[in-house]
Amino acid sequence: MKSSARSLYLCFAMLSAGFPLHAAETTAPTTAPYLLAGAPSFDQSISQFRETFNQANPTLPLDEFRAIDGSRDTPTLTRAASKINENLYASTALERGTLKIKSMQITWLPIQGPEQKAAKAKALEYMSAVLQAFTPALTKKQSQQKLQKLLTAGKNKRYYADTEGAIRYVVADNGEKGLTFAVEPIKLALSDTLGGAN
Repeated sequence: MKSSARSLYLCFAMLSAGFPLHAAETTAPTTAPYLLAGAPSFDQSISQFRETFNQANPTLPLDEFRAIDGSRDTPTLTRAASKINENLYASTALERGTLKIKSMQITWLPIQGPEQKAAKAKALEYMSAVLQAFTPALTKKQSQQKLQKLLTAGKNKRYYADTEGAIRYVVADNGEKGLTFAVEPIKLALSDTLGGAN
């Protein structure tokens, strides 16, 4: 019990430390994008997501997410987590009241020894499935390829983000301390050229 509580604490400490930072080449923002005032949320609650995810991925179950008391929560934000196994967690930032998803994260805490390869493979399965859940136009294989591309680009970076359409993919690679993959919605701004087309 003590070990799993420590692992969960490490997971959230890593999320807190990893997401406010930006890729090494740029100036780091002081706040994670999903924490900013007016940050968008996906149009589904955590319970809707979990139900759909579990139906689409019967071999990758997500248990119920439980709220986490945290000093970083705001009047408009709630954090919750679901333990997948001893070294793999799903966590989320939710819009308070509606419980709509602002950020969905999978965190893998690396383990040493002969089980490491299988544990990492399971973590990548979950990350790929989450990517596909928010980008349903991609096939399972395309989701795996997209994830590999993102993880390669974010390797050894405490924060790497790639935007595609209305979605931001985030990788926080803290080496032996863990790897987090997140999917977040972004606001789209209409360009001036599109404004006159209506």
